[in-house]
Amino acid sequence: MQLPLQIMFRNFEPSDAIEARIRQRVEKLSKFYNRITNCRVIVEVPHQHHHKGKLYHVQIDLTMPNGQLVINRNPEQHQPHEDTEVAMRDAFAAAERKLKDYADIHRHEVKVHEMSPHGRVINLLPEDDYGFIETPDGREIYFHANSVLNGGFRDLQVGSSVRFVEELGEKGPQASSVRAIGKHPLPD
Repeated sequence: MQLPLQIMFRNFEPSDAIEARIRQRVEKLSKFYNRITNCRVIVEVPHQHHHKGKLYHVQIDLTMPNGQLVINRNPEQHQPHEDTEVAMRDAFAAAERKLKDYADIHRHEVKVHEMSPHGRVINLLPEDDYGFIETPDGREIYFHANSVLNGGFRDLQVGSSVRFVEELGEKGPQASSVRAIGKHPLPD
């Protein structure tokens, strides 16, 4: 994809080699999101530090139909960029991360974490170190004291609301990673 690209050099001489590397990296960006309408890359030496040498700053401005991303890699904010290649690598790596997140959101591919199943403790046998959880659909799930996170088995009471991971045990469904979720009852 050929996208409009503007490359600017500030406070130092333009370089064909640097410009070629920028074009390669911008082409790679277009693979993360093919709806980039404009790209501007600014490479500059913001200050002359005689005792530290030149510190390079790279800014990437990306325009898309639904918004704009601006990526700044200032040497003052991040590790000193005394080499243009290192400054560009860091700036384009940040641009890739931001563009990938932007693309995921606009493609509606944001990962949704499912809630673990929940239920209420309906029976506790503390002398035998196990109990049962009732799920909202009326099933009974066995759990052992060792399955309760943070050693919280002794804190559980009949009626406690819990979240858990269900797995198949030798005698049927059982809960692991049981975790109390507060004092308020869960809706069925």
